[in-house]
Formats: sequence, structure tokens, C-alpha cells
Amino acid sequence: MLEILDHIGLFAFALSGVLTASYKKFDAIGGYVIAFTTALGGGTIRDILLHQEIAWTTSASQITIVMIAATIGILFHNLLERWKRTLFLFDTIGIATFTIIGVQKGIEHNQLYIIALFLGLITATFGGMLRDVLCKEVPLIFREEMYAIPCLSGGLFYIFSDYMGWTNQSFVLWISIGIIIAFRTLAVIFHWKSPLMTR
Repeated sequence: MLEILDHIGLFAFALSGVLTASYKKFDAIGGYVIAFTTALGGGTIRDILLHQEIAWTTSASQITIVMIAATIGILFHNLLERWKRTLFLFDTIGIATFTIIGVQKGIEHNQLYIIALFLGLITATFGGMLRDVLCKEVPLIFREEMYAIPCLSGGLFYIFSDYMGWTNQSFVLWISIGIIIAFRTLAVIFHWKSPLMTR
């Protein structure tokens, strides 16, 4: 099930990349580049930091999912602009899943818990950061919108569960993902914002 959610996240992030490229009036090649960067950038950076083989280089399914999503986005970007709420849901599932995958990988490679938490955040958000930088936007993670904090909350719960020896229970995975989805959704519904730096 986690692999399915991972692929949903890849699909959603690739679409968000294409829509951003469309808004910036990139050509089709630019759309594919931004789609791949958004969907796979965070996981790539995580694997480099762990000195591991980059996951998508040996996964035909990941490449295929991103290619399909990017093609759909390029062909139907005008229609997809009307489905932003649906894309938000997929994006939220994506960051929740990628956060926990990143934390899991950090723990599996015997990293300190704080490092594992940061690896989860990197996996979930750095693809979007690269997308925004390439598109000359302020990265979403640096804006007042609640994006990183929900990821950190779910990641902390997973780490606490690992410390307590509970991570062999499947409910821990789903609760961790659920915390991120619920936090992010409520933050959007009720307009919760991160405090801005002021002079």
C-alpha cells in the first residue's frame, strides 16, 4: 500500500510541476523537466545524502508514472487548472507518504533520529523547492503557508513510535501519514499560517 501511495505522490508532484511550468509559459520540454524535478528531486537528494543508489534510476515504474503524469499535464493543463482541490489532496498524500518514506530510510541506515526527520522533510519538500527555484518563485516551504510543519509533526510521531518499539505495527504508518494529511488539510481550511519574520 505504501508503494501505491508513493506512486500517487509522484503522479501528483509531476502534475504540479507541469502546471507551474504551464503558468510560466514553458515549452513541452520544460514541462517534462520541471515535472521530473518536482516528483523525483527530493528522493534524489535524500539518496545522495545517504550515499545510496538513487531509487528512480532502478525503478521503471517511477519513471513511467512521472512520464505519464507529465504527458497528461502537458496535454490537458487548461482542464487540470480547474481541479486544483483534487490536486491538493494528491499533493498532501504525496508529502505525507514521502515524509515517512524518508524517515524510514534514515532509520534503516542507522542515522540519528534528528537526521532521519530531516531526511523525511527533504524527501517531501525539496522537489517542490527545486521546482520553485527553476520557475523563479519563492519556494513554498519558505512561505507562510503550513507545509513543512505538518511533515515534521508526522515524522516526529513515527520517530517516537520507533523509539518505543512500535514501528512493526502497521497502525503506526497510517497514523503518521494521517497526522500529516489532517494537519495540512486543516491548515488550509482554517488558514493557519507560519509566523513571518518581521523587522
